[in-house]
Amino acid sequence: MAVSSVPVFNGLKPQSASVIPYSTVKARSPRSLDYNSFWVKGGFVSSSVSGSSRVIDSWPRLPERDFAGTPYVPVYVMLPLGVIDMNCELVDPEALMDELRILKSVNVDGVMIDCWWGIVEAHMPQVYNWTGYKRIFQIVRDLGLKLQVVMSFHECGGNVGDDVHIPLPQWIREIGQSNPDIYFIDREGRRNSECLTWGIDKERVLKGRNAVEVYFDYMRSFRVEFDEFFVDGFISEIEVGLGPCGELRYPSYPAKHGWRYPGIGEFQCYDKYLMKNLSKAAEQRGHSFWGRGPDNAGSYNSTPHETGFFRDGGDYDSYYGRFFLNWYSQVLVDHGDRVLALANLAFEGTCIAAKLSGIHWWYKTASHAAELTAGFYNPANRDGYAPIAAMLKKHGVALNFTCVELRTLDQHEDFPEALADPEGLVWQVLNAAWDVSILVASENALPCYDREGYNKILENAKPRNDPDGRHLSAFTYLRLSAVVMERHNFEEFERFVRSMHGEAVADLQLFSNEKPATPDGNDEQIAA
Repeated sequence: MAVSSVPVFNGLKPQSASVIPYSTVKARSPRSLDYNSFWVKGGFVSSSVSGSSRVIDSWPRLPERDFAGTPYVPVYVMLPLGVIDMNCELVDPEALMDELRILKSVNVDGVMIDCWWGIVEAHMPQVYNWTGYKRIFQIVRDLGLKLQVVMSFHECGGNVGDDVHIPLPQWIREIGQSNPDIYFIDREGRRNSECLTWGIDKERVLKGRNAVEVYFDYMRSFRVEFDEFFVDGFISEIEVGLGPCGELRYPSYPAKHGWRYPGIGEFQCYDKYLMKNLSKAAEQRGHSFWGRGPDNAGSYNSTPHETGFFRDGGDYDSYYGRFFLNWYSQVLVDHGDRVLALANLAFEGTCIAAKLSGIHWWYKTASHAAELTAGFYNPANRDGYAPIAAMLKKHGVALNFTCVELRTLDQHEDFPEALADPEGLVWQVLNAAWDVSILVASENALPCYDREGYNKILENAKPRNDPDGRHLSAFTYLRLSAVVMERHNFEEFERFVRSMHGEAVADLQLFSNEKPATPDGNDEQIAA
Protein backbone atom coordinates (compact mmCIF):
# COMPACT_ATOMS: atom_id res chain seq x y z
CA MET A 1 0.00 0.00 0.00
CA ALA A 2 1.47 3.30 -1.05
CA VAL A 3 1.33 6.23 1.32
CA SER A 4 -0.48 9.22 -0.17
CA SER A 5 1.62 12.04 -1.57
CA VAL A 6 0.13 14.75 0.58
CA PRO A 7 1.27 18.03 -1.03
CA VAL A 8 -0.10 17.10 -4.46
CA PHE A 9 -3.72 16.89 -3.30
CA ASN A 10 -3.94 19.73 -0.81
CA GLY A 11 -6.42 21.75 -2.85
CA LEU A 12 -8.71 18.97 -3.99
CA LYS A 13 -11.07 18.54 -1.03
CA PRO A 14 -13.89 21.11 -0.81
CA GLN A 15 -13.33 23.67 1.93
CA SER A 16 -16.78 22.98 3.33
CA ALA A 17 -15.89 19.38 4.10
CA SER A 18 -13.46 19.62 6.98
CA VAL A 19 -12.13 16.36 8.37
CA ILE A 20 -12.29 15.76 12.10
CA PRO A 21 -9.74 13.06 13.09
CA TYR A 22 -11.35 10.07 14.73
CA SER A 23 -9.75 10.71 18.11
CA THR A 24 -11.33 14.16 18.47
CA VAL A 25 -14.93 13.37 17.71
CA LYS A 26 -17.46 11.41 19.70
CA ALA A 27 -18.76 9.05 17.05
CA ARG A 28 -22.51 8.97 16.81
CA SER A 29 -24.33 5.66 16.87
CA PRO A 30 -27.93 6.83 17.27
CA ARG A 31 -30.79 4.42 17.71
CA SER A 32 -33.20 7.02 16.35
CA LEU A 33 -33.16 9.57 13.55
CA ASP A 34 -33.41 12.63 15.79
CA TYR A 35 -29.98 13.92 14.85
CA ASN A 36 -29.86 16.57 12.13
CA SER A 37 -26.10 16.54 11.87
CA PHE A 38 -23.45 13.87 12.27
CA TRP A 39 -19.84 13.04 11.48
CA VAL A 40 -19.05 11.58 8.09
CA LYS A 41 -15.94 11.21 6.02
CA GLY A 42 -16.36 14.72 4.67
CA GLY A 43 -17.02 16.45 7.98
CA PHE A 44 -20.29 17.34 9.68
CA VAL A 45 -23.25 17.15 7.34
CA SER A 46 -26.37 19.00 8.43
CA SER A 47 -29.91 18.71 7.20
CA SER A 48 -32.74 21.19 7.38
CA VAL A 49 -35.14 18.29 7.80
CA SER A 50 -35.15 16.65 11.24
CA GLY A 51 -34.29 13.00 10.91
CA SER A 52 -32.56 13.29 7.54
CA SER A 53 -28.84 12.55 7.41
CA ARG A 54 -27.31 12.94 3.98
CA VAL A 55 -23.93 11.43 3.36
CA ILE A 56 -22.16 13.50 0.74
CA ASP A 57 -19.27 12.19 -1.32
CA SER A 58 -16.85 15.11 -1.01
CA TRP A 59 -13.61 13.41 -2.00
CA PRO A 60 -11.80 13.47 -5.32
CA ARG A 61 -13.20 10.72 -7.49
CA LEU A 62 -10.79 7.80 -7.71
CA PRO A 63 -10.87 4.70 -9.90
CA GLU A 64 -12.68 1.78 -8.34
CA ARG A 65 -11.25 -1.70 -8.19
CA ASP A 66 -13.26 -4.75 -9.16
CA PHE A 67 -13.22 -7.21 -6.25
CA ALA A 68 -15.16 -9.95 -8.05
CA GLY A 69 -13.37 -13.27 -7.65
CA THR A 70 -11.22 -12.10 -4.73
CA PRO A 71 -11.11 -14.11 -1.48
CA TYR A 72 -14.21 -14.28 0.71
CA VAL A 73 -13.83 -12.09 3.80
CA PRO A 74 -16.65 -12.53 6.36
CA VAL A 75 -18.42 -9.35 7.47
CA TYR A 76 -19.78 -8.89 10.98
CA VAL A 77 -21.68 -5.93 12.40
CA MET A 78 -21.27 -4.61 15.96
CA LEU A 79 -24.51 -4.44 17.89
CA PRO A 80 -25.39 -1.18 19.71
CA LEU A 81 -23.61 -0.69 23.04
CA GLY A 82 -26.90 -0.37 24.92
CA VAL A 83 -28.57 -3.50 23.56
CA ILE A 84 -28.31 -5.02 27.07
CA ASP A 85 -29.26 -2.83 30.05
CA MET A 86 -27.66 -2.69 33.51
CA ASN A 87 -30.06 -5.37 34.75
CA CYS A 88 -28.80 -7.69 32.01
CA GLU A 89 -32.10 -7.54 30.13
CA LEU A 90 -32.43 -7.29 26.36
CA VAL A 91 -33.64 -3.86 25.29
CA ASP A 92 -36.32 -3.71 22.55
CA PRO A 93 -35.97 -7.27 21.19
CA GLU A 94 -38.55 -6.74 18.42
CA ALA A 95 -36.68 -3.81 16.90
CA LEU A 96 -33.42 -5.71 17.14
CA MET A 97 -34.91 -8.73 15.38
CA ASP A 98 -36.12 -6.51 12.54
CA GLU A 99 -32.65 -5.05 12.10
CA LEU A 100 -30.99 -8.46 12.25
CA ARG A 101 -33.33 -9.78 9.57
CA ILE A 102 -32.30 -6.91 7.31
CA LEU A 103 -28.62 -7.68 7.89
CA LYS A 104 -29.26 -11.34 7.12
CA SER A 105 -31.04 -10.37 3.89
CA VAL A 106 -27.80 -8.91 2.50
CA ASN A 107 -25.74 -11.93 3.60
CA VAL A 108 -23.95 -10.37 6.55
CA ASP A 109 -22.14 -13.27 8.22
CA GLY A 110 -22.81 -12.37 11.83
CA VAL A 111 -22.76 -9.81 14.61
CA MET A 112 -20.45 -8.80 17.43
CA ILE A 113 -21.60 -8.13 20.98
CA ASP A 114 -19.85 -6.93 24.15
CA CYS A 115 -20.37 -9.05 27.26
CA TRP A 116 -19.83 -6.38 29.92
CA TRP A 117 -18.09 -7.38 33.13
CA GLY A 118 -19.78 -4.42 34.82
CA ILE A 119 -23.21 -5.90 34.03
CA VAL A 120 -22.68 -9.63 34.42
CA GLU A 121 -20.64 -9.65 37.66
CA ALA A 122 -21.98 -6.33 38.85
CA HIS A 123 -22.72 -6.77 42.54
CA MET A 124 -20.79 -9.68 44.07
CA PRO A 125 -17.64 -11.60 43.17
CA GLN A 126 -18.31 -14.76 41.14
CA VAL A 127 -22.07 -14.16 41.00
CA TYR A 128 -22.81 -13.93 37.28
CA ASN A 129 -26.03 -12.90 35.52
CA TRP A 130 -26.11 -13.90 31.84
CA THR A 131 -29.91 -13.59 31.38
CA GLY A 132 -30.07 -10.98 28.63
CA TYR A 133 -27.21 -12.52 26.73
CA LYS A 134 -28.94 -15.91 26.65
CA ARG A 135 -31.94 -14.34 24.99
CA ILE A 136 -30.01 -12.36 22.40
CA PHE A 137 -27.77 -15.31 21.53
CA GLN A 138 -30.85 -17.42 20.84
CA ILE A 139 -32.35 -14.72 18.61
CA VAL A 140 -29.14 -14.35 16.61
CA ARG A 141 -28.74 -18.11 16.19
CA ASP A 142 -32.36 -18.59 15.10
CA LEU A 143 -31.78 -16.06 12.32
CA GLY A 144 -28.80 -18.04 11.04
CA LEU A 145 -26.13 -15.50 11.96
CA LYS A 146 -22.76 -16.19 13.59
CA LEU A 147 -21.54 -14.40 16.71
CA GLN A 148 -18.32 -12.73 17.78
CA VAL A 149 -18.29 -12.14 21.54
CA VAL A 150 -16.11 -9.60 23.35
CA MET A 151 -15.08 -10.21 26.95
CA SER A 152 -15.32 -6.54 27.95
CA PHE A 153 -13.37 -5.95 31.15
CA HIS A 154 -13.40 -2.16 30.78
CA GLU A 155 -15.73 0.72 31.48
CA CYS A 156 -17.99 1.99 28.70
CA GLY A 157 -18.51 5.76 28.57
CA GLY A 158 -16.44 8.81 27.76
CA ASN A 159 -14.61 7.43 24.73
CA VAL A 160 -15.15 7.72 20.99
CA GLY A 161 -18.41 5.98 20.07
CA ASP A 162 -19.65 5.45 23.64
CA ASP A 163 -23.33 6.40 23.85
CA VAL A 164 -24.08 4.60 27.12
CA HIS A 165 -22.34 4.36 30.49
CA ILE A 166 -21.40 0.97 31.91
CA PRO A 167 -18.95 1.20 34.83
CA LEU A 168 -16.78 -1.54 36.26
CA PRO A 169 -18.56 -3.85 38.74
CA GLN A 170 -19.81 -2.17 41.89
CA TRP A 171 -17.74 -4.43 44.14
CA ILE A 172 -14.61 -3.46 42.19
CA ARG A 173 -15.42 0.23 42.57
CA GLU A 174 -15.85 -0.26 46.32
CA ILE A 175 -12.36 -1.77 46.52
CA GLY A 176 -11.06 1.16 44.47
CA GLN A 177 -12.42 3.66 46.98
CA SER A 178 -10.10 2.31 49.66
CA ASN A 179 -7.29 1.30 47.31
CA PRO A 180 -7.16 3.61 44.25
CA ASP A 181 -3.95 1.93 43.13
CA ILE A 182 -6.00 -0.86 41.53
CA TYR A 183 -6.40 1.60 38.64
CA PHE A 184 -3.89 3.16 36.28
CA ILE A 185 -2.55 6.47 37.64
CA ASP A 186 -0.72 9.28 35.83
CA ARG A 187 2.21 11.37 37.03
CA GLU A 188 -0.09 13.93 38.68
CA GLY A 189 -1.81 11.19 40.70
CA ARG A 190 -5.04 11.14 38.67
CA ARG A 191 -6.53 7.68 38.58
CA ASN A 192 -8.45 6.23 35.65
CA SER A 193 -11.29 3.89 36.58
CA GLU A 194 -11.75 2.73 32.99
CA CYS A 195 -9.93 -0.54 33.65
CA LEU A 196 -7.67 -2.21 36.21
CA THR A 197 -3.94 -1.59 36.24
CA TRP A 198 -1.81 -4.44 34.99
CA GLY A 199 0.16 -4.02 38.21
CA ILE A 200 -2.42 -6.18 40.02
CA ASP A 201 -2.39 -9.01 37.50
CA LYS A 202 -0.62 -11.10 40.14
CA GLU A 203 -1.66 -9.22 43.31
CA ARG A 204 -4.55 -10.75 45.28
CA VAL A 205 -6.21 -7.48 46.18
CA LEU A 206 -9.67 -8.24 44.72
CA LYS A 207 -11.30 -10.04 47.64
CA GLY A 208 -8.75 -12.85 47.61
CA ARG A 209 -8.18 -13.01 43.85
CA ASN A 210 -5.79 -11.22 41.53
CA ALA A 211 -6.99 -9.54 38.34
CA VAL A 212 -6.01 -12.37 36.01
CA GLU A 213 -7.89 -14.87 38.17
CA VAL A 214 -10.96 -12.63 38.08
CA TYR A 215 -10.81 -12.47 34.29
CA PHE A 216 -10.34 -16.24 34.01
CA ASP A 217 -13.26 -17.05 36.31
CA TYR A 218 -15.48 -14.74 34.23
CA MET A 219 -14.41 -16.35 30.95
CA ARG A 220 -14.83 -19.85 32.37
CA SER A 221 -18.34 -19.01 33.59
CA PHE A 222 -19.23 -17.76 30.11
CA ARG A 223 -17.85 -20.91 28.47
CA VAL A 224 -19.86 -23.19 30.76
CA GLU A 225 -23.05 -21.12 30.52
CA PHE A 226 -23.05 -21.06 26.73
CA ASP A 227 -21.59 -24.50 26.02
CA GLU A 228 -24.25 -25.39 23.42
CA PHE A 229 -23.41 -22.30 21.37
CA PHE A 230 -19.75 -23.31 21.27
CA VAL A 231 -20.50 -26.94 20.41
CA ASP A 232 -22.61 -26.07 17.37
CA GLY A 233 -20.08 -23.50 16.11
CA PHE A 234 -22.46 -20.57 16.49
CA ILE A 235 -19.83 -18.56 18.41
CA SER A 236 -17.14 -18.04 15.80
CA GLU A 237 -14.73 -15.91 17.84
CA ILE A 238 -14.00 -14.65 21.34
CA GLU A 239 -12.25 -11.30 21.54
CA VAL A 240 -10.58 -10.86 24.91
CA GLY A 241 -10.53 -7.36 26.37
CA LEU A 242 -7.00 -6.41 27.46
CA GLY A 243 -7.26 -2.73 28.39
CA PRO A 244 -9.21 0.48 27.81
CA CYS A 245 -11.83 0.14 25.04
CA GLY A 246 -10.98 -3.56 25.10
CA GLU A 247 -7.63 -2.78 23.43
CA LEU A 248 -4.15 -3.87 24.41
CA ARG A 249 -2.78 -0.44 25.36
CA TYR A 250 -2.37 1.87 28.32
CA PRO A 251 -5.13 4.48 28.85
CA SER A 252 -2.68 7.19 27.82
CA TYR A 253 -5.09 9.63 26.17
CA PRO A 254 -8.23 9.86 28.37
CA ALA A 255 -10.67 12.63 27.49
CA LYS A 256 -11.75 12.68 31.14
CA HIS A 257 -8.32 14.05 32.05
CA GLY A 258 -8.43 16.77 29.42
CA TRP A 259 -6.66 15.07 26.52
CA ARG A 260 -7.41 16.44 23.08
CA TYR A 261 -6.16 15.38 19.65
CA PRO A 262 -3.30 15.42 18.74
CA GLY A 263 -1.80 15.43 22.24
CA ILE A 264 0.96 12.93 22.91
CA GLY A 265 -0.72 11.56 26.04
CA GLU A 266 0.99 10.61 29.28
CA PHE A 267 2.64 7.53 30.74
CA GLN A 268 0.31 5.56 33.04
CA CYS A 269 2.56 3.69 35.44
CA TYR A 270 2.31 5.56 38.74
CA ASP A 271 0.17 3.17 40.79
CA LYS A 272 2.14 1.62 43.61
CA TYR A 273 2.17 -1.82 42.02
CA LEU A 274 3.70 -0.78 38.71
CA MET A 275 6.13 1.58 40.46
CA LYS A 276 7.29 -1.31 42.63
CA ASN A 277 7.78 -3.37 39.47
CA LEU A 278 9.76 -0.54 37.85
CA SER A 279 11.98 -0.11 40.91
CA LYS A 280 12.74 -3.82 40.92
CA ALA A 281 13.61 -3.75 37.22
CA ALA A 282 15.93 -0.77 37.75
CA GLU A 283 17.72 -2.52 40.61
CA GLN A 284 18.20 -5.64 38.49
CA ARG A 285 19.62 -3.45 35.74
CA GLY A 286 22.12 -2.04 38.24
CA HIS A 287 20.79 1.52 38.20
CA SER A 288 18.27 1.86 41.02
CA PHE A 289 17.87 5.62 40.33
CA TRP A 290 16.17 4.63 37.04
CA GLY A 291 13.20 3.35 39.03
CA ARG A 292 11.08 6.38 38.17
CA GLY A 293 9.02 7.72 35.30
CA PRO A 294 10.39 10.41 32.96
CA ASP A 295 10.21 13.92 34.41
CA ASN A 296 10.42 15.74 31.07
CA ALA A 297 7.74 13.94 29.02
CA GLY A 298 5.28 16.84 28.97
CA SER A 299 1.54 16.51 29.59
CA TYR A 300 -1.48 15.09 27.79
CA ASN A 301 -1.72 17.84 25.19
CA SER A 302 1.98 18.48 24.62
CA THR A 303 3.61 18.04 21.24
CA PRO A 304 6.81 15.98 20.93
CA HIS A 305 9.10 18.91 20.15
CA GLU A 306 7.94 20.71 23.32
CA THR A 307 9.37 17.98 25.55
CA GLY A 308 12.89 16.98 26.43
CA PHE A 309 11.93 13.32 26.31
CA PHE A 310 10.19 13.02 22.92
CA ARG A 311 11.90 15.71 20.84
CA ASP A 312 14.29 14.66 18.10
CA GLY A 313 17.44 13.50 19.87
CA GLY A 314 15.53 13.51 23.15
CA ASP A 315 15.84 11.30 26.20
CA TYR A 316 13.58 8.63 24.73
CA ASP A 317 16.71 7.38 22.95
CA SER A 318 19.07 7.74 25.94
CA TYR A 319 20.25 4.81 28.04
CA TYR A 320 17.60 5.58 30.66
CA GLY A 321 14.93 6.23 28.03
CA ARG A 322 15.53 2.90 26.32
CA PHE A 323 15.45 1.12 29.67
CA PHE A 324 12.17 2.74 30.70
CA LEU A 325 10.44 2.22 27.36
CA ASN A 326 11.56 -1.40 27.21
CA TRP A 327 10.12 -1.97 30.68
CA TYR A 328 6.90 -0.05 29.98
CA SER A 329 6.18 -1.89 26.72
CA GLN A 330 7.14 -5.27 28.19
CA VAL A 331 4.55 -4.83 30.95
CA LEU A 332 1.97 -4.50 28.17
CA VAL A 333 3.18 -7.63 26.38
CA ASP A 334 3.34 -9.59 29.65
CA HIS A 335 -0.24 -8.62 30.50
CA GLY A 336 -1.46 -9.88 27.14
CA ASP A 337 0.60 -13.04 27.57
CA ARG A 338 -0.92 -13.85 30.97
CA VAL A 339 -4.55 -13.18 30.08
CA LEU A 340 -4.45 -14.89 26.69
CA ALA A 341 -2.82 -18.00 28.16
CA LEU A 342 -5.84 -18.39 30.44
CA ALA A 343 -8.25 -17.48 27.65
CA ASN A 344 -6.90 -20.43 25.71
CA LEU A 345 -7.68 -22.67 28.68
CA ALA A 346 -11.20 -21.30 28.99
CA PHE A 347 -12.00 -21.37 25.26
CA GLU A 348 -10.00 -24.31 23.98
CA GLY A 349 -10.81 -24.99 20.34
CA THR A 350 -12.37 -21.56 19.70
CA CYS A 351 -10.78 -18.76 17.70
CA ILE A 352 -9.51 -16.06 20.07
CA ALA A 353 -8.64 -12.50 19.09
CA ALA A 354 -6.98 -9.49 20.69
CA LYS A 355 -7.54 -5.89 19.63
CA LEU A 356 -4.91 -3.20 19.01
CA SER A 357 -5.70 0.48 18.60
CA GLY A 358 -4.49 2.53 15.65
CA ILE A 359 -2.52 5.38 17.21
CA HIS A 360 -1.47 7.12 14.04
CA TRP A 361 -0.72 10.68 15.18
CA TRP A 362 2.95 11.66 15.39
CA TYR A 363 3.74 8.55 13.34
CA LYS A 364 5.91 10.63 11.00
CA THR A 365 8.19 11.81 13.82
CA ALA A 366 11.28 10.02 15.10
CA SER A 367 9.95 9.20 18.57
CA HIS A 368 6.33 8.25 17.74
CA ALA A 369 5.42 9.83 21.08
CA ALA A 370 1.69 8.96 21.16
CA GLU A 371 2.52 5.30 20.55
CA LEU A 372 5.17 5.32 23.26
CA THR A 373 2.83 6.59 25.97
CA ALA A 374 0.27 3.97 24.91
CA GLY A 375 2.86 1.21 25.38
CA PHE A 376 3.89 0.60 21.77
CA TYR A 377 7.69 0.96 21.69
CA ASN A 378 7.73 1.90 18.03
CA PRO A 379 10.14 4.78 17.34
CA ALA A 380 11.54 5.20 13.86
CA ASN A 381 14.48 2.90 14.61
CA ARG A 382 12.51 0.01 16.16
CA ASP A 383 9.55 -2.20 15.23
CA GLY A 384 7.27 -1.98 18.26
CA TYR A 385 4.59 -4.31 16.92
CA ALA A 386 6.75 -7.36 16.22
CA PRO A 387 6.98 -8.35 19.94
CA ILE A 388 3.20 -8.10 20.25
CA ALA A 389 2.70 -10.19 17.12
CA ALA A 390 5.13 -12.79 18.48
CA MET A 391 3.18 -12.96 21.74
CA LEU A 392 -0.09 -13.45 19.87
CA LYS A 393 1.57 -16.12 17.71
CA LYS A 394 2.63 -17.97 20.87
CA HIS A 395 -1.01 -18.37 21.87
CA GLY A 396 -2.46 -18.80 18.38
CA VAL A 397 -4.45 -15.59 18.81
CA ALA A 398 -5.71 -13.45 15.93
CA LEU A 399 -4.98 -9.72 15.74
CA ASN A 400 -7.87 -7.29 15.34
CA PHE A 401 -6.71 -3.84 14.23
CA THR A 402 -8.61 -0.58 13.82
CA CYS A 403 -8.59 2.50 11.57
CA VAL A 404 -8.46 0.65 8.23
CA GLU A 405 -10.79 3.24 6.68
CA LEU A 406 -8.61 6.29 7.45
CA ARG A 407 -6.47 8.02 4.84
CA THR A 408 -3.20 9.81 5.52
CA LEU A 409 -4.17 12.61 3.18
CA ASP A 410 -7.29 13.44 5.20
CA GLN A 411 -5.39 13.63 8.47
CA HIS A 412 -2.73 15.89 6.96
CA GLU A 413 -5.10 18.44 5.52
CA ASP A 414 -6.83 19.42 8.76
CA PHE A 415 -4.14 18.67 11.35
CA PRO A 416 -0.83 18.84 9.48
CA GLU A 417 0.96 19.50 12.74
CA ALA A 418 -0.01 16.01 13.99
CA LEU A 419 2.23 14.37 11.36
CA ALA A 420 -0.19 11.43 11.28
CA ASP A 421 0.04 8.46 8.95
CA PRO A 422 -2.76 5.92 9.43
CA GLU A 423 -1.94 4.19 6.15
CA GLY A 424 1.68 3.66 7.12
CA LEU A 425 0.65 2.39 10.55
CA VAL A 426 -1.92 -0.05 9.14
CA TRP A 427 0.63 -1.41 6.70
CA GLN A 428 3.24 -1.87 9.43
CA VAL A 429 0.91 -3.63 11.87
CA LEU A 430 -0.73 -5.91 9.31
CA ASN A 431 2.63 -7.01 7.99
CA ALA A 432 4.00 -7.58 11.51
CA ALA A 433 1.15 -10.04 12.04
CA TRP A 434 1.32 -11.64 8.61
CA ASP A 435 5.08 -12.09 8.96
CA VAL A 436 4.48 -14.48 11.87
CA SER A 437 1.51 -16.12 10.12
CA ILE A 438 -1.29 -15.15 12.46
CA LEU A 439 -4.81 -14.27 11.38
CA VAL A 440 -5.54 -10.57 11.00
CA ALA A 441 -9.02 -9.09 11.28
CA SER A 442 -10.02 -5.47 11.38
CA GLU A 443 -12.73 -2.91 12.02
CA ASN A 444 -13.36 0.73 11.20
CA ALA A 445 -12.47 3.35 13.81
CA LEU A 446 -15.54 5.50 13.16
CA PRO A 447 -18.90 5.00 11.46
CA CYS A 448 -18.47 4.73 7.71
CA TYR A 449 -21.29 5.21 5.21
CA ASP A 450 -19.68 6.32 1.93
CA ARG A 451 -18.13 4.43 -0.95
CA GLU A 452 -14.74 6.09 -0.61
CA GLY A 453 -14.42 4.80 2.95
CA TYR A 454 -15.61 1.33 2.01
CA ASN A 455 -13.17 1.17 -0.89
CA LYS A 456 -10.32 2.06 1.46
CA ILE A 457 -11.34 -0.80 3.76
CA LEU A 458 -11.47 -3.17 0.79
CA GLU A 459 -7.99 -2.18 -0.34
CA ASN A 460 -6.61 -2.96 3.12
CA ALA A 461 -8.65 -6.15 3.40
CA LYS A 462 -7.36 -7.53 0.09
CA PRO A 463 -4.00 -5.94 -0.79
CA ARG A 464 -3.53 -5.57 -4.52
CA ASN A 465 -0.97 -7.89 -6.12
CA ASP A 466 0.11 -9.47 -2.85
CA PRO A 467 2.35 -12.37 -3.96
CA ASP A 468 1.20 -14.50 -1.02
CA GLY A 469 -2.48 -13.73 -1.47
CA ARG A 470 -2.78 -12.42 2.08
CA HIS A 471 -6.05 -10.88 3.18
CA LEU A 472 -8.06 -10.14 6.31
CA SER A 473 -9.67 -13.13 8.01
CA ALA A 474 -12.77 -11.07 8.87
CA PHE A 475 -14.04 -7.52 9.07
CA THR A 476 -16.36 -6.10 11.75
CA TYR A 477 -18.37 -3.02 10.91
CA LEU A 478 -18.85 -0.31 13.54
CA ARG A 479 -21.83 -0.12 14.21
CA LEU A 480 -25.51 -1.07 13.72
CA SER A 481 -27.50 2.18 13.89
CA ALA A 482 -30.45 3.99 12.42
CA VAL A 483 -28.12 5.96 10.16
CA VAL A 484 -26.63 2.94 8.41
CA MET A 485 -30.16 1.60 7.91
CA GLU A 486 -31.19 4.62 5.83
CA ARG A 487 -31.84 3.47 2.30
CA HIS A 488 -28.96 5.11 0.44
CA ASN A 489 -26.49 4.26 3.22
CA PHE A 490 -27.68 0.66 3.37
CA GLU A 491 -27.38 0.26 -0.39
CA GLU A 492 -23.72 1.29 -0.12
CA PHE A 493 -23.24 -1.10 2.81
CA GLU A 494 -24.80 -3.99 0.89
CA ARG A 495 -22.52 -3.24 -2.03
CA PHE A 496 -19.53 -3.29 0.34
CA VAL A 497 -20.56 -6.68 1.75
CA ARG A 498 -20.78 -8.14 -1.75
CA SER A 499 -17.28 -6.88 -2.55
CA MET A 500 -15.89 -8.28 0.71
CA HIS A 501 -17.42 -11.62 -0.25
CA GLY A 502 -15.71 -11.47 -3.64
CA GLU A 503 -18.96 -11.09 -5.57
CA ALA A 504 -19.54 -8.93 -8.61
CA VAL A 505 -21.33 -5.61 -8.12
CA ALA A 506 -23.63 -4.38 -10.85
CA ASP A 507 -22.83 -0.68 -10.59
CA LEU A 508 -19.04 -0.87 -10.72
CA GLN A 509 -17.82 2.23 -12.52
CA LEU A 510 -14.53 3.89 -13.26
CA PHE A 511 -15.40 6.57 -10.72
CA SER A 512 -17.57 6.41 -7.60
CA ASN A 513 -21.03 7.94 -7.71
CA GLU A 514 -22.85 10.47 -5.63
CA LYS A 515 -26.28 9.30 -4.58
CA PRO A 516 -29.06 11.67 -5.65
CA ALA A 517 -31.27 13.04 -2.92
CA THR A 518 -34.84 11.81 -2.80
CA PRO A 519 -37.32 14.38 -4.14
CA ASP A 520 -38.52 15.56 -0.75
CA GLY A 521 -35.02 15.69 0.73
CA ASN A 522 -35.73 12.81 3.10
CA ASP A 523 -34.02 9.45 3.21
CA GLU A 524 -36.15 6.38 3.52
CA GLN A 525 -35.57 3.82 6.21
CA ILE A 526 -35.04 0.22 5.16
CA ALA A 527 -38.05 -1.83 6.19
CA ALA A 528 -37.85 -5.40 7.31
